[in-house]
Amino acid sequence: MTIDCANCPLRQFDLFSPISKSTLAFLSRFKTGELVAQPGTEILTEQASSSQLFTTLSGMGLRYKTTSDGDRQVVGFVLPGDFIGLQSGVMDVMQHSVEASTEMRLCVFNRSDLWTLFRSQPDLAFSLTHLAANEEHLLGEALTVLGQMDAQARIAWALLRFDRRLTAVGLRKNGRVPLPYRQQDLADALGLSLVHTNKTLARFRSRQLANWSEGWLRVPEPDTLASLYDFESSITATRPLI
Repeated sequence: MTIDCANCPLRQFDLFSPISKSTLAFLSRFKTGELVAQPGTEILTEQASSSQLFTTLSGMGLRYKTTSDGDRQVVGFVLPGDFIGLQSGVMDVMQHSVEASTEMRLCVFNRSDLWTLFRSQPDLAFSLTHLAANEEHLLGEALTVLGQMDAQARIAWALLRFDRRLTAVGLRKNGRVPLPYRQQDLADALGLSLVHTNKTLARFRSRQLANWSEGWLRVPEPDTLASLYDFESSITATRPLI
């Protein structure tokens, strides 16, 4: 059954900003349905237009670009609560593709209704701007990590970001969070070789700093892991939920 916005299971988490009843009522009208995507499904395609926008209700995916020789470069990850498709909504086409890594359940919105949102719902228009600014902030943080830090610091930053972000949406179970990606996906996103990534993860495991295996991530010493990189990361800053 389609979940009404008033009963959205994600809104119970402190990660997401409060919303007024009138704005919630508009979102219930703005939402046209839900899509269930199986692993490997391409939800949005690079250089293609989409008539739909999405919010990830559950499941996880990948953002990636395809090079001229057909290789795939991971540029980001899609987690519960993420809004996707805004590039197509304002730039006509997507500048990257989005693929489901697990089964994903997505709230669906019509792109054609986006201008109604901007005209009649200034609070939601600001929320979309906030989300775009947050993506810009994350990109700047990621570029700092890639440009200034070694493999150990890069991987520590990424694992801790996953751990805190997934904990913030209620996915921690028995001291661990689901992480259904491949080591190659993480290596691509961090500009590392698969061999270097594998060796660094093995060192973390032997030092009991982090253990990523069989699709689950456990971080028993988050403070120690965070000490491996030297800047404050706003991992769980409050954000809007569209």
